[in-house]
Amino acid sequence: MITSVMSIGFIGLGVMGEPMCRNLASRSEAAVRGFDPDPAPLRRLAEHGVVGATSVRNVAEHASTIFLSLPSGEVVRQVCEGPEGLLDVIRAGQMVVDLSTSPVDITRELAARFAERGADFVDAPVARTRAAAEAGTLAIMVGAGAEEFARIKPLLATFASDIIHCGPVGCGQVVKILNNMVLFETVVALAEAKAIGERSGVDPALLFDALSKGSADSFALRSHGMKSMLPGLFPERAFSVVYARKDLAYALRLAEQTGIDASGATNVDRWFGKAIDSGLGGQYHPVVSRLIAA
Repeated sequence: MITSVMSIGFIGLGVMGEPMCRNLASRSEAAVRGFDPDPAPLRRLAEHGVVGATSVRNVAEHASTIFLSLPSGEVVRQVCEGPEGLLDVIRAGQMVVDLSTSPVDITRELAARFAERGADFVDAPVARTRAAAEAGTLAIMVGAGAEEFARIKPLLATFASDIIHCGPVGCGQVVKILNNMVLFETVVALAEAKAIGERSGVDPALLFDALSKGSADSFALRSHGMKSMLPGLFPERAFSVVYARKDLAYALRLAEQTGIDASGATNVDRWFGKAIDSGLGGQYHPVVSRLIAA
């Protein structure tokens, strides 16, 4: 249940953070205070009742629950551990919810440090697109105790339609990271199939349509394959190669920590590296299909 007495903080108002924060403010009676180094999203969010904060400390001083939507686990760690960071000002009873995709080990280390101060740190990385964030239909994988999950689920429901409790702290990151790893591997497999099919005389649109009617059908085929690879659309400010490779690095890190030879993921990393070296790092990650076809 969300009440008007709840005070929510939101740090990180980028591509995904801004629409999530807007939905949180618009679909609840809670008081929401946001912070981002860029003042532009704060000006837009003011129309929806979001109060602009002057710093991370200022957010923490006014919020009982603090959401983070940041570019990487390393930035999450900096916001938490850096000078004037959350760990300097956190109070017993407060909760920090990391919506970012972060390494599992960093997530669990931070949770232990917040617990020493009587505060909760849980992971709730989001999946799906900017459009889903705008519509409030994201998928969220949550790593938290049962009580903590029950506490934040109504808040998450303001910007997500699918909320999965994956287990204790860190398990949300495990599931999200592996979701992305499987997606990236599937995208590379589709790019290979497209290139082989074209060189063998099969129209790629026909190939992908046929695959969609067989056991090779997938979300990646219908979205990344048909909507991106076929028309050759790889826009900037989508889920770029650089960001995808960051998430894949977390999967490879987890594979190494668990003793798994993730050779498929390693192959994807090789293609991502080539794309970055070719100047394609800022484009939507299925752009690797161009290199595979070359």
